[in-house]
Amino acid sequence: MDGPTKSCSPLPLFSLKGKINMSGATLRNNTDQHRYELVADDQVVGFTEYESRSDMIVLRHTEVAAGHEGKGYGSTLAKQALDDVIAQGKKVAIRCEFIAAYVKRHPEYAAAIVAK
Repeated sequence: MDGPTKSCSPLPLFSLKGKINMSGATLRNNTDQHRYELVADDQVVGFTEYESRSDMIVLRHTEVAAGHEGKGYGSTLAKQALDDVIAQGKKVAIRCEFIAAYVKRHPEYAAAIVAK
């Protein structure tokens, strides 16, 4: 995984409400690499790649760094990325099996999902 880059910045404060989990991981939007990154202890522990369109975000692929699996980072990343897209007033297209499985377990996101 790549470390932090200059183009990475935490999401705006209004968007971070509820976005810090108990382990202290935070979500940031790395717009240069088109991905949400989950950061813990100054390391990227997971990311979700996306494609931004005018009315939606396509979530393409999610990875959790080796050694960080099984800690809930993937689910935290999925939840926070989905919450951020919804907060932007956009719909979500899912091309990532992990995010699709997360949404299946959390039907509260169903209204934001499109089949494009």
